[in-house]
Amino acid sequence: MENTKYMNPYLAGVLLGLILLVTIFITGRGLGASGAMKSVVVDAMTVVAPEHAANSEFYSKYNASHPGGSVKNWLFIEVIGVAIGGFLSGLLSNRLGFKIDRGARIGNKTRLIAAFAGGSLFGIGAQFGRGCTSGAALSGMAVMSAGGFLTMMAIFGTGYALAFIFRKMWI
Repeated sequence: MENTKYMNPYLAGVLLGLILLVTIFITGRGLGASGAMKSVVVDAMTVVAPEHAANSEFYSKYNASHPGGSVKNWLFIEVIGVAIGGFLSGLLSNRLGFKIDRGARIGNKTRLIAAFAGGSLFGIGAQFGRGCTSGAALSGMAVMSAGGFLTMMAIFGTGYALAFIFRKMWI
């Protein structure tokens, strides 16, 4: 079921840039997904421990600035749209399925643990950096922010450095 029908990367980059431009024009903000996760976590905490959420400076301040919760937060709606778009892309290009991409030297369990650990560290870093790669780097670079360029260099620099260390797991 291997099908390598992908969009031209240059065309995809131009389309991503246009989507970013339209997003900034319409909303006054760029793209980003980490805020959606934060919104869902705040909503969950408000349901599970309402007294704690009301007494916590972080949760109460976030709830006050986002009336209606995560469902009315445009970042949450953006992430739902990305998931639907990814599903439709896989369906239309005959690439829909479940598989664990891994190197020959590691098993599925190790790959899943590494992916979870990496994703968790990236999520924590997004909170420290006040945004994910899309928000901090891509949107930051689109508005010529020095922080956006530094973030992108840090992300790719770290990725290249860690790829050198972990490459034996894939070869």
